[in-house]
Amino acid sequence: MNILHIIGGHLSGGAARGAYWLHRGLLELGVSSKVFTNSRETHGDTTVVSITQNKKGKLFALVREQADFLLQTFYSNRKRIIFSTGFFGSDFTRTKSYKEADIVHLHWICSGMVNIRHLSRVNKPIVWTMRDMWPMTGGCHYAMECEGYLTGCGKCPQLDSSRELDLSRLVVKRKQRRIPKNIKLIGISRWLSECARKSALFQDFDIRTIHNNVNTQDFFPVHKPIARQILGLPPERPIILAGTQNFKDFYKGFTDYLMAVRQLKSDPLLLLFGKSPSDITRLLSREYVSLGFLHDTVSLRLAYSAADVFVAPSRMDAFGKTLAESMACGTPVVCFDATGPKDIVDHKINGYKAKPFDAEDLARGMDWALNESSSTRVSDFKQKQDADFSFLTEIGRQAREKAVRQFDSKVASKRYVELYREILGQK
Repeated sequence: MNILHIIGGHLSGGAARGAYWLHRGLLELGVSSKVFTNSRETHGDTTVVSITQNKKGKLFALVREQADFLLQTFYSNRKRIIFSTGFFGSDFTRTKSYKEADIVHLHWICSGMVNIRHLSRVNKPIVWTMRDMWPMTGGCHYAMECEGYLTGCGKCPQLDSSRELDLSRLVVKRKQRRIPKNIKLIGISRWLSECARKSALFQDFDIRTIHNNVNTQDFFPVHKPIARQILGLPPERPIILAGTQNFKDFYKGFTDYLMAVRQLKSDPLLLLFGKSPSDITRLLSREYVSLGFLHDTVSLRLAYSAADVFVAPSRMDAFGKTLAESMACGTPVVCFDATGPKDIVDHKINGYKAKPFDAEDLARGMDWALNESSSTRVSDFKQKQDADFSFLTEIGRQAREKAVRQFDSKVASKRYVELYREILGQK
């Protein structure tokens, strides 16, 4: 079987990274897999075809992305957060990679990557892994309190629109006309799949769940004293880590995080990674260290391993890849018991799930996890002397084991191979 993955955005960040890891997992299983993308970064991978590898391609990609943005400018009071229409994109159906494919596998396809109109030209089976809510909405990537996607959008609060027939309604109507009805939709969490089943757009579609994946060969525990020494962190101080691409992303919940750290009974060092603007960090009531934006896996692995606890206060997340990455590094996670993250953490086994969206309980969970992370280590249990990474605490071992068992790229790849074979009528 030949699989063609369509991936928008930078392959080293966000949703695209999980899609790329899936592609690499399929290659390891002997599946013929290729990526078609608008990412300038291709990792030197010959199985990745980018439309931005020459000046002409870069120019066209930029024009398409800007054209998509210009449609929003008619709404002067709109929220300044990501909104995508799918009106512009490269016609992948004309490429050699498409002609050779047996199955087209869509992932995150915005930023001028795919024109929804082109999907109606596809004469091959389509699998679409939903990596946020955009496939079912009129343009937003996370609906938050809005339930417009349940009825076909219109009066979009993100656009600050009071009209039923606005840009969001037009986007949904266009999707209804152009998206093939026999497409297989995959949610990366049970919550996302359930949202799709209730949506006006996908109520009658075949929707399944295959969790997002991380490469647990890249994300693995580093002995804490070593990780801290490399990063220049205090060897004995309790450390709580938090991180995201941008702390200002409205759905990431860092207002709750700020409220929670003020209520901690313990006195940890706060460690941050990602874009953490000064107007946020100045509100922190405790000592902190910012590692800035971490571009490589090694730095992320060290950050996760150096921490005693990783906190993810997202109010809405399709999955929560940083949670799975942290657990793969043997660091327990504290999150809210809501949306995608609730599939990842097992309460008081490999982390703590706080009441949504209770900052006080989030603080209680961080204190609990810090205490558990200072408890007896696996190597002190005679029956577990042969365990890998014996320097981990029991809660850290549980975190690592779940990440390997449920979220490793090979696990997800095998499930997708089963789906591809079902679609192609293979045993």
